[in-house]
Amino acid sequence: MSTAHHSRKFRLPDCELRQRDAQVSTCDGREQIVLVGLDGAEQHLCPAHAAALWLTDPTLRFSAKTRPEGFSAVMGQAFGRGGGRR
Repeated sequence: MSTAHHSRKFRLPDCELRQRDAQVSTCDGREQIVLVGLDGAEQHLCPAHAAALWLTDPTLRFSAKTRPEGFSAVMGQAFGRGGGRR
């Protein structure tokens, strides 16, 4: 039996795939976020990169493929991790 096959459920985020130096990652968070543009193109991103894109491009929307934990991680990246407590 070969171990060459990987689970199809896990995929490297697009932001990780674009990294020039594999030793230095700017990604933050483990959840995978799926943002969809007006043209229907999906981007699979880490929470940090998804938050940055979502805040700067109002045409992007979250896909139903994004789990609730991922959505929470993006909101934490975008607005801080305070959770509304004072």
